[in-house]
Amino acid sequence: MAKLLSTPRLTSIHKLTVASSLSKSSSSSSAIHSSPTVFPISLHSNSLFFSLYTTPLLTLRSIDNPSHIHRNFSVSAFDTKNEDVSPSSKGDTKDEDVSSTKDEPVAEIKADDIAKEDQYPTGEFEFEEYGVWKSLVVKFRMLFTLPWERVRKGSVLTMKLRNEISDQLQSRFSSGLSLPQICENLMKAAYDPRISGVYLHIEPLGCGWGKVEEIRRHILDFRKSGKFIVGYAPACGEKEYYIGCACQELYVPPSAYFALYGLTVQASFLGGVFEKVGIEPQVQRIGKYKSAGDQLMRKSISDENREMLTALLDNIYGNWLEKVALTKGKKIEDIEQFVNDGVYQVERLKEESWITDIKYDDEVMSMLKERLGISKDENLPEVDYRKYSKVRRWTLGLTGYKDQIAVIRASGSISRTRGPFSSSSSGIIAEKLIEKIRSVRESKRFKAVVLRIDSPGGDALASDLMWREIRLLAESKPVIASMADVAASGGYYMAMAAQAIVAENLTLTGSIGVVTGKFNLGKLYEKIGFNKETISRGRYAELTAAEQRPFRPEEAELFAKSAQHAYTQFRDKAALSRSMTVDKMEEVAQGRVWTGKDALSRGLVDAVGGLSRAVAIAKQKANIPQDRQVCHK
Repeated sequence: MAKLLSTPRLTSIHKLTVASSLSKSSSSSSAIHSSPTVFPISLHSNSLFFSLYTTPLLTLRSIDNPSHIHRNFSVSAFDTKNEDVSPSSKGDTKDEDVSSTKDEPVAEIKADDIAKEDQYPTGEFEFEEYGVWKSLVVKFRMLFTLPWERVRKGSVLTMKLRNEISDQLQSRFSSGLSLPQICENLMKAAYDPRISGVYLHIEPLGCGWGKVEEIRRHILDFRKSGKFIVGYAPACGEKEYYIGCACQELYVPPSAYFALYGLTVQASFLGGVFEKVGIEPQVQRIGKYKSAGDQLMRKSISDENREMLTALLDNIYGNWLEKVALTKGKKIEDIEQFVNDGVYQVERLKEESWITDIKYDDEVMSMLKERLGISKDENLPEVDYRKYSKVRRWTLGLTGYKDQIAVIRASGSISRTRGPFSSSSSGIIAEKLIEKIRSVRESKRFKAVVLRIDSPGGDALASDLMWREIRLLAESKPVIASMADVAASGGYYMAMAAQAIVAENLTLTGSIGVVTGKFNLGKLYEKIGFNKETISRGRYAELTAAEQRPFRPEEAELFAKSAQHAYTQFRDKAALSRSMTVDKMEEVAQGRVWTGKDALSRGLVDAVGGLSRAVAIAKQKANIPQDRQVCHK
């Protein structure tokens, strides 16, 4: 008896590996190279159809530890240090009717948006010494700390930064590094009278530039406490040096892998491979810069993709040159010349003041013991990242404030529901995140919300459902979006529902576009002798079910209209959310990925900065004085 097959629904399915990754130039002497970016995967039961809002990532990764990125989400509470910045008056963005009429040119928008950024508080960290009374309270609390919170007086906080760094809070049983915990440890160490300084081991990093910028910012903030922070980098490229040069001192061993040779961006294409094996990708790519479809269909890079990747590379490389030059007190031209010289000898690094000295790890430890007045026979008192993460902020007097701001973290690729084989770290699950958003909306404890996003996108429907819930949340209390490494396509869709968006200089964002399509496997089936027959009812019943043949003309027309409709919805909602006309939004949409800095000048984000600036803006919009510390439980 024949079994009737139901027509598959239009869901996101896609498995695609692309090497559109920002990498360091390869070198036989360096253990650092680029690795491919893996797009979100969501398999449909019996069709080869995909539809998604997603964008490639630009990453660096070590070949010694090419671990895959696992991200999840949570609602997290942070005690935020007060920033002594006067609040400025800027009203919440009001919704306007979306119009397709032309207005002033993009050049004028840039100046206007940069002026708007100045109206927001900076959120810059200001270290404040504890008074006599608070110091006594902290010392009293330390007498009754739990065993795992006890730290020997004069200890050095040691942290090893390496591989992937998650934007989520990690459980005590997790072995990975967490950006919130790294930053919180530096904050706690600045105020902890038991900590004399910090010793950072910097190994090849696999995170993006947004997280690197956040870590660097917290290192500079820690230095305001007057305590020392020393870096040690046995294998160092551009990202590692970007962090290392922010330390007061940076040491490397004599045999260090130091590869400051510049940055590259790569794009790989599967068009020729599919052609040889008999697979025909039938892709609707809406947005001339939406490069996800290119990797399936093309054999070489398009002019638009080359333009976009070149601009991203120039932004990242230019920012690196500028920040390093500023830190080292050198001219940008001198920094660039040093890179172009291909220097690999650590002796020259010392001669030209790129590092403090050439020392092995044990020699650095001996130096620290001498600095702290510890005899050679004794061990250096240390507390590592894992143990120090267990020290509560309450113990150090960094909690107990009345006003509360919620921080909702959303990381990874976007899907609507959790699949049968997915785990708790399977990216952003829309139905779960919506539950968290509704819970925060209904709570009267929180005066404002910071939505922390680290996502390249994913399922279109899931993105829209979350956009709606975030928008409803923003009607009840201020919502500020804070972007980490990437918040593009579906990730940007979420962010644009907030009243203000804060991105790092090098956050990858935008990518307002749609990619959808299916694989025609007819020639492949013919080669291997496989046949598939489908019996259906309904003119378009086989639209996504018949992977053994190409689209019929009427199917191709419907498919194209559906993709265009999805793009129009995305673009128009972006225009509405950002109070722009459709024509203005179209100029910056088209699937193009922007850095945070460029997105600011085009009206896609409101300010450049990290989580601390997002919290400061949330305070401003919730009418909380900037000099008042906030927390939530």
